[in-house]
Amino acid sequence: MRRTLDTLYSVAGALAALCLVAIAVLVALQIGARLLDYALVFTGLTPTRFIVPSLAEIAGFLLAGATFLALADTLAKNVHIRVDLVTARLPDRPRQIVDGCVALIGAGIAGFGTYATGALALKSLEFNDVSYGMIAIPSALPQSVLTLGLAVFTIALIDEAMLAFAGQDRIAGSGGGV
Repeated sequence: MRRTLDTLYSVAGALAALCLVAIAVLVALQIGARLLDYALVFTGLTPTRFIVPSLAEIAGFLLAGATFLALADTLAKNVHIRVDLVTARLPDRPRQIVDGCVALIGAGIAGFGTYATGALALKSLEFNDVSYGMIAIPSALPQSVLTLGLAVFTIALIDEAMLAFAGQDRIAGSGGGV
């Protein structure tokens, strides 16, 4: 089970990284086309006038996808910023119980977010809702990615809580708190 969960978190993290790479490629393509056009105009040639349609909108969708897909992986690798001013002063077992309870509360909130974004994606699909840019992107697509990221994050929070309650939390001795 541990291996399956860690793989799930890593796959979500890899998808987040792919979203960031896609943003970089699209922006580089747009910038390269502009530089090429400037060079063509400077030499008296006709510019290509190439653009990446809806670049800002697509980049925004990809950034949101990267953010939500990375949540579980960063939690599992203990690289989230944690404010542990109180819990750091507690003995191990009480700290683990508090950390487990906080993770369960977070899982409840993330679970509600998963439900809400999933319901929104289904409504967008039902009404054929599309984005407003030059390219009509079905709104359900980015909303589904957010739902997926939140669902995996919910699982990771429950996993974190179970580890804490079992006395095997990743937080102990990590120095990851602020």
